[in-house]
Amino acid sequence: MTRLTSSLSGADHRRPALTYREVGATHTPEALPERYHHLRHSAVVGHGRAAFETAGAAVTTWRMHRASGAHVRADADRAEPGTRLEVALGAGPLRIGVPCEVIWTAYEEDRIGFAYGTLTGHPECGEESFVVTLDPDGRVRFTVTAFSRPAAWYTRLGGPLIPVLQHAYARLLGRTLARLVRA
Repeated sequence: MTRLTSSLSGADHRRPALTYREVGATHTPEALPERYHHLRHSAVVGHGRAAFETAGAAVTTWRMHRASGAHVRADADRAEPGTRLEVALGAGPLRIGVPCEVIWTAYEEDRIGFAYGTLTGHPECGEESFVVTLDPDGRVRFTVTAFSRPAAWYTRLGGPLIPVLQHAYARLLGRTLARLVRA
């Protein structure tokens, strides 16, 4: 079952808010919104039902992100719509934490994953999904789909370098997930 929701219906205006209008757009990756940089990366990370379940659990419990070197603080142990999290990369004063909210999840027979959207304070504006699928031939595929644009002076200044770094991070996540599936 796939759930699409946002926790913005609450009346607490002090909480960070989503920073874009196209909430849930990664749910339909072939129709990402215009005026954003688009990222699509897919990698085979294993084969068979056991590999699929291992990969799906690693994605939805933040294990993949943590194993790639990111620090994750979340208000839930598993991705569910409305879950708030901060993903941080780097160390010490160079550590950058980015606030996000889980927008939708997929816990289906042949598809597991989630998408999170950027919250106020995130240097980018947009949404990113992390989905594991079990293909009919048994291949386990991991796909990252995103749309984003700069939301801070330093990401605007980074210009064309930012999409390159985002794609490198997506490839790192794919390699990390493949390693977790093999372990």
